[in-house]
Amino acid sequence: MSYFNIKSYAKINLALNVVGKSDELHKIESIVAFLDLYDEIKIRKINHKNHRIKFIGKFSAGIKSQNTVSILFENIDKNKLLKNKYQVIIKKNIPSKAGLGGGSMNAANILKFLLKQKLIKVKKKEIVELSNSIGSDTILGLYSKSLILKENNHIKKLPLKKNLHTLIVKPNFGCSTKTIYSKVKKFSKPEFNSISRYFLDLKFIKKRKNDLEKIALQKYSKLKSLKIFLDKLSNTELVRMTGSGSAIIVYFNSAQKCKEAEKKVKKKFRNYWCKTSKTI
Repeated sequence: MSYFNIKSYAKINLALNVVGKSDELHKIESIVAFLDLYDEIKIRKINHKNHRIKFIGKFSAGIKSQNTVSILFENIDKNKLLKNKYQVIIKKNIPSKAGLGGGSMNAANILKFLLKQKLIKVKKKEIVELSNSIGSDTILGLYSKSLILKENNHIKKLPLKKNLHTLIVKPNFGCSTKTIYSKVKKFSKPEFNSISRYFLDLKFIKKRKNDLEKIALQKYSKLKSLKIFLDKLSNTELVRMTGSGSAIIVYFNSAQKCKEAEKKVKKKFRNYWCKTSKTI
């Protein structure tokens, strides 16, 4: 049987507020967009007693046997939702521990494929439960469009589409999401309860923030030095860390300015990963 091909797009937080805490989980609200950077997933049905999952590509090293995709299939099998077993090959083009949601989006897009192909049939509540069993941001990948994540975990798709040119810079280390969130001492007031057509405008986004950025910069001096360098680049519209880091996104109003900045960053930080992209 031939493979089905799936694109698993990287996720970025244009703004992120930590607005509270419930049990062990923090409550957040965020303006979320997706980039044209993606992992490549191949999936097909196989005659085997177990699912087979394989990671290849530049960022495949270090992925454990227990990962977001294996957990997804474990939960699907536990609930006896699939009749057959599947082979999955994932080419990792998105670095891990970057705040780009690579692993969570892999699981989300495989789940979305299984639902679309009607290989599993579940109610909306069960879809949410499956997603949450993998990670709190996994459900965002079922949309892969610009959206607002509200404090009550409700998701609202943004009606407008806007292409923002971005330069993604990730240091040669990752940030621990658990560690960064554990340092949150103050909560922000919710800002995104009502949807506005201005949510994707850079003027609006510039006035917002990422509550986790200050914590990450204080913990990692190299990340702080990188942020200072990026802030000094010419023609930038905005420089902001995504998620809990360690990737920092630089926003530009043209692809040419983005490419010019990429050359400067690669010259200064030769062992850092740097790539141009744009929102979709």
